[in-house]
This record gives sequence, C-alpha cells and structure tokens, in this order.
Amino acid sequence: MTNDDTSESPATNTSESGDSAPGIPHAGTAGTDEAVAAVKAVSSQIYDFIGVPGTASQPGPGVKACSGKDPDKYFQVYHPWNFKPKSGADNDVAMKNLEEKLGTGDWVIKSSYRDNSANKNLNIVADNDSEKMSVWIVGYSKRDTPSIGIEVTSGCYQVPEGKTIEHS
Repeated sequence: MTNDDTSESPATNTSESGDSAPGIPHAGTAGTDEAVAAVKAVSSQIYDFIGVPGTASQPGPGVKACSGKDPDKYFQVYHPWNFKPKSGADNDVAMKNLEEKLGTGDWVIKSSYRDNSANKNLNIVADNDSEKMSVWIVGYSKRDTPSIGIEVTSGCYQVPEGKTIEHS
C-alpha cells in the first residue's frame, strides 16, 4: 500500500491466546460470508470517519489463509480500497479526521508515521480489539491526484465445523 521499501502491512496485533498465528488475534468462528460482512462494516465506518466528499474504489474484500494455521480451517479477510477526495486539498483534512476518529471508541492508534518514500506519506495503523480488526491507512497527499489507501484486515477466523472456506 505504500511506496516505501516494503509492501507488507505493519504487524500490529498481538495474540492473547494460542488460537491464532503469532501476532494475529483469534476473531472467533464464522463462515466467510459473515466475516466478509464484518470487514465491509468496518470499511464503511472508516469511510464515514473520512468526513469529506469523494469516491471510494469498488473492489471488495478477499479471503486468505491465516499464516501458520491449517488453511482448511482458518482464514482472514482483507479489504484494500482507495478514497479519492473531490478536492485534492481535502486529502489532508480527511487524514486529520481519520487520525482523530481512530483515537476514539474501540479504536486505538498503534502507530502514526511518515514513510521513507520521496513524498513522506503519512501512515496510520489502528486496531479495534472488540471487532478484531486492524486498519492501515496511507495518505498520498503529494501525488498529482491525491488519494488515501486503506486496508482493513480481520483477525483469524475459524470456519464452523462441517463448512468450507470460500476463497475469493
């Protein structure tokens, strides 16, 4: 999501049980449709936090295996999307709104930093422990077309007994 030297999301969550891969919280038992709906709801909340007019990209969530876990029983949902404000000047306003809102309620900002790209893009990483979700946001304010990159990632779900994981 960033233009820095790494393309990997920051590891922000810590497991409080042995039920999930190291660093990834156990999100409970759910079918893929239910887990995807939960991630979409969090993405909608993030969209509301932006607080400026603009458009969001359309690709939906995907399903992937949980690192170090049985891929037939455990999965994560990820939802990368972009937001383009109607006015480029609103990009910084949107990032400020996100930083304020992600410090309230069940959200906790785990880090806020400038990456090592030429544009020194603002990155915000926040966790919602009650929802077992994490979000990584990058403000591309200095691009010709300013935008915000957002990736919502769930904790590690276990598929219910007798069900299969529907990968996207």
